[in-house]
Amino acid sequence: MPHLSVEMLAADATTPITSAGHAQLGIAVLAGIAVIVLLITKFKLHAFLSLIIGSLVLGAVAGAPLDKAIASFSTGLGTTVAGTGVLIALGAVLGKLLADSGGADQIVDTILAKAGRRAMPWAMVLIAGIVGLPIFFEVGIVLLIPVVLLVAKRGNFSLMRIGIPALAGLSVMHGLIPPHPGPLAAIDAVKANLGVTLALGVVIAIPAAIIAGPLFSRYAARWVDITPPEKMIPQRTADDLEKRPGFGITVATVLLPVVMMLAKALVDVVVDNPAHTLQRVFDVIGSPLIALLTAVVVGMFTLGRAAGFTRGRIASTVESSLGPIAGVLLIVGAGGGFKQTLVDSGVGQMILEISKHWNISTLLLAWLIAVTIRLATGSATVATISAAGLVAPLAAEMSTTHTALLVLAIGAGSLFFSHVNDAGFWMVKEYFGMDVGQTLKTWSVMETLISVVGIVGVLLLSLVV
Repeated sequence: MPHLSVEMLAADATTPITSAGHAQLGIAVLAGIAVIVLLITKFKLHAFLSLIIGSLVLGAVAGAPLDKAIASFSTGLGTTVAGTGVLIALGAVLGKLLADSGGADQIVDTILAKAGRRAMPWAMVLIAGIVGLPIFFEVGIVLLIPVVLLVAKRGNFSLMRIGIPALAGLSVMHGLIPPHPGPLAAIDAVKANLGVTLALGVVIAIPAAIIAGPLFSRYAARWVDITPPEKMIPQRTADDLEKRPGFGITVATVLLPVVMMLAKALVDVVVDNPAHTLQRVFDVIGSPLIALLTAVVVGMFTLGRAAGFTRGRIASTVESSLGPIAGVLLIVGAGGGFKQTLVDSGVGQMILEISKHWNISTLLLAWLIAVTIRLATGSATVATISAAGLVAPLAAEMSTTHTALLVLAIGAGSLFFSHVNDAGFWMVKEYFGMDVGQTLKTWSVMETLISVVGIVGVLLLSLVV
């Protein structure tokens, strides 16, 4: 299994910064979220500032010392920017190289030529599923955003008709399919069989991705009819170039970090010895930072040089890629800060204590615990690790297949209704140029659909396997 992220370890090891009762903590959570939504929607305050103020309100209502609340927010912001922020920056560089070299145009032109209009949403969910198999959701977004925006623009599609299937494909992988780190962590916690979990996960993931992706995108496109934001769309440069990279080498460059991270996951499964030299090598090779950095360096040659760029042109391309994402980085980082303030205030622990007394099916219990922690903290990772740890003793009496279903129930619950305390919510909002209400009606509903279809699939399979 892969090493846990700093965020995950911090979430597990945190001592609550308050000694508030359950009722006071619940009121604090509601107050913090209400302030954020009100400041953004009513007073049109920038999301970065709103998240800072909301975090301080949460800490104050929960009874935390102001310095502790500030420290929690700063820690969460720093951890998120150090991890996700660097990946967003590297993804932006790779996306800019794709766009300026004509590589993104090559991919889009080929997709539009091969897939008809009716098949396009299905093609996007398939592409996203493949790309998202071994990697974190945030990495998948930064790899796919240029393609999604360009397909929507060139094909004259509603952004939701193309974007929702891509997001659904990524999110299903994130929560349900090993070798993604989340499901792998749950598999380890409850001692499930990886092969059985993978097989059952695919059975559940396919209908979840179809319903929440291509099918739901029809309604999402009617509810939120938006065009791709101009500031995020890579400009079409291929018409001004004498040559551009071929389709094969362009796709290979985009998939390079995916292959590197998948190779690491496979080595982790096969070797399963953190001290083994091969596993230690692939721990480095397959880390998201090294994988994306490698793709950027390789892309300078396979994309930049293939388009006839000089060293100076490549350098200016890299430099110009970083400016447009400054706002996104700050908002995503602040979302991570708010999430950490929630975790450090003891909300997750409160939910675990309350849920011990719920008398229901183990599979449904695991899903509900993950859902509640997800809603409160905004972190699918924290929800997965916490829920798996709580129900792990119950797995001792379960069959191999039902233990695998327990992992999938936890994974499905960890995806439920992403909202303002989730950094992924802000990434989707900013990349797609939506307001908070539009993001709730599309992205948040899509995540909920995946979660509900997931637990329904788990419960149905539990009757026959």
